[in-house]
Amino acid sequence: MLAFDDNKLASVLFGQYGQNLALIERKLDVVADSRGNHVTIEGTREACDQARRVLETLYEQLKNGADLSQGDVEGAIRQAAAQGSLFDNDPASARPNFADIALRKRTVRARTAGQDAYIRALKRNTLVFGTGPAGTGKTWLAVAYAVSLFERKEVDRIILSRPAVEAGERLGFLPGDMREKVDPYLRPIYDALFDLMDMRIVERALQGGEIEIAPLAFMRGRTLHNAAVILDEAQNTTSMQMKMFLTRLGENSRMIVTGDPSQIDLPPGQTSGLSEATRLLADVEGIGHITFKNEDVIRHELVARIVAAYDRAAPSQKSREPK
Repeated sequence: MLAFDDNKLASVLFGQYGQNLALIERKLDVVADSRGNHVTIEGTREACDQARRVLETLYEQLKNGADLSQGDVEGAIRQAAAQGSLFDNDPASARPNFADIALRKRTVRARTAGQDAYIRALKRNTLVFGTGPAGTGKTWLAVAYAVSLFERKEVDRIILSRPAVEAGERLGFLPGDMREKVDPYLRPIYDALFDLMDMRIVERALQGGEIEIAPLAFMRGRTLHNAAVILDEAQNTTSMQMKMFLTRLGENSRMIVTGDPSQIDLPPGQTSGLSEATRLLADVEGIGHITFKNEDVIRHELVARIVAAYDRAAPSQKSREPK
């Protein structure tokens, strides 16, 4: 039996109508029964140990003032599973805690093994490629890391970019001035910024040029010093665009390139710059490449199942395509 000294936090920990406990039960194959600020866990020794660590980890987060979402619960479950059982014969085989990124507004913690590897790669390398399916946190974590560098004054500015052509659409067909044309393509990056930084600070940094959000074409001819530079949706770059972007890297800068190779919107027969770059630069020192998998999807349990279903269908669809 586990007992938590703060009844209010225990209630948040267990979730409305016990939904967090229900998720732990389903994922770890245990039975969790709560009464007040107490919870009893039944199951195998290893599963009970993992459930206990999940609850204790989440309770500490609540005590430190953090909010608790379903994603946080799933992340703690995955972390406990990655660490293995405390009853393993070899204690040295247990995994350390998942990596995190400390920001002024919040602390961002990895929720999956893939995210853990990604954050560690970001901290070790000058250039990092993050590839994989939607919902794995590639862009969000990249922005979080860039914000952390900016807040610690390790870089003077953040530059966020995307190719401005997707699904055959062109900027010229959109109404408005250049910012109004570009904003729809860059909205996910704005969302990440406002989620990770105070809105007033973001607006001030955008106006002062300390945070710059621009289409990939605007990068041509520049050398980016003292900056954290992110290229999102990079699967939609051509080979020449990717080479142009990578060679913008200047002194004391970090570069992060993210994309999903399964969602290429380039014209048929055109090589994706992302796929080519990850192949050509695989063995270059100072460059990291993390490939996310379906298990790293954290948006919603259903998203992971949708991605898996499409992946299973892909081979059969290709076999039916006319030759």
